[in-house]
Amino acid sequence: MFTLLRGAECYSPDALGTQDVLVGGGQVMHIAPQIDLHSATGLIEEIDASRFWIVPGLVDSLVHITGGGGEGGLTSRTPELALSTAVRAGVTTMVGALGTDSVTRNLPNLLAKARELQAGGIHCLCHTGSYHLPVKTLTGSVEQDIIFVPEFIGVGEIAISDHRSSQPTEHALAALAAEARVAGMIAGKAGIVSVHVGDGPACLEPLWQVCRNNDIPLQQFYPTHINRNPDLFSAGIAFAKAGGVIDLTTSTTPELLADGEVACGEGLRRLLQAKVPAEHITFSSDGNASLPRFDADGRLHGLQVGDPASLWHAVVSAICEHDIPIPVALSVVTRNPARVLKLDDRGTLRPGGPADLLLIDSETLAIDSVMTAGHWRMRSGAVLVQGSFE
Repeated sequence: MFTLLRGAECYSPDALGTQDVLVGGGQVMHIAPQIDLHSATGLIEEIDASRFWIVPGLVDSLVHITGGGGEGGLTSRTPELALSTAVRAGVTTMVGALGTDSVTRNLPNLLAKARELQAGGIHCLCHTGSYHLPVKTLTGSVEQDIIFVPEFIGVGEIAISDHRSSQPTEHALAALAAEARVAGMIAGKAGIVSVHVGDGPACLEPLWQVCRNNDIPLQQFYPTHINRNPDLFSAGIAFAKAGGVIDLTTSTTPELLADGEVACGEGLRRLLQAKVPAEHITFSSDGNASLPRFDADGRLHGLQVGDPASLWHAVVSAICEHDIPIPVALSVVTRNPARVLKLDDRGTLRPGGPADLLLIDSETLAIDSVMTAGHWRMRSGAVLVQGSFE
C-alpha cells in the first residue's frame, strides 16, 4: 500500500516549501513539488494535505517508560508510559531510562517495556544504568550491555549535583564515560552518558573536571534539565558554547516555574540570543518521571508527573510566543537529538528514510495525524493503536 500526501508545507526540519510526499514500504519514497501517479484502486491512498505541515516524527531522548518517582514512598511511584500517550504526543522515537529508583524499577523491566512499545510502532531504545554509581547492568557491565543488547545505546541518567545521586567522584565518572565511549565505538552506537543534573550549586562542574583532567570530550556527556534554575541555565550556556550539547526539559509546572525553572520556549530564545549554536540544543519531555519539589532541607513538598505531550507544546510555544523560526524549533526535537544519539535514520524527512512523520494543522499547530514505519497510528486526532491493557 502506498500513501501520497499532496500539497503540504514540508519541513525536514529545514523548510522544503509545498511538496507532495510519497510513502511506501515503511519509507519515504519521494518528495517533490508534484508527484504524478496513475492510481491503481486499492494500491494508493491519496490524501489532500494542503492544510497541513508535514514534519518528522518527534525524537524524545529521555522518557521514563517504566515510570519513575518514589521520592515520597512507594505510593508515589509514577505509572508506566501508555502506547497511546506516546502516539498522541507525536513521539515516534524515544529513549527509555531509569532514574532515582533502580530497585522497584529495573533493567529487565525497562527492556521489556521498550520491546512492548516497539511492537506498537514506536522506535524505542534504552540506556543502561540509572542515577547511581556503581552502575547496575543487565549483562554484568556497561560495555557488554551496549555491545550485546540491541536496544541499549548509552548509560544513564547518571545523577550529579543532586542530593539523590550517589555523589560520584571524578575518577568514577571518567571511568564510566570511557567504558561507554569504547562500547559505543565497538557497537556502532552513541555510547553517550546521559546526565541528570540536579539543583546543587556545583551545576556542571563535575563534568568539566572529568574533561579537564582526562581524555574525555565534553560531547561524551549529554546533560539534561539544564533549564532547572538560572544558575544551571547559565552553566549550560558555557557548556554548549564550548562544544557540548545541552538538553532542556519540557515537562514543568507552575510551581517549578515560580521556583526559577526556565520554560523551554523562552530558554531556546535566550540560548540563541547568547550565540549558542542551535545544533547544540535539544528538548526532551522527561515523560512519566516524577517532578518533585524539595525544600532546603531535602524534604519533599510535592510531586507531579512528566508529560510526553509537553514536547510538542514547547515547540508551539517557541514558534508562536518567542518567534523562533519553524526549522530551528523543529530541529531541537527531531534532527538534533537524533544526531546526539547517532540515530542517523531518525529525526529527518527525506527519501529513503523511515516514514515516521506528523501532519500538523497549519492553523492551530495541533498534531492531527501520526505515521510510523509507513502506518497511521493516529488519524484526524483519533488514536488507532493502544497497548494490550489500555
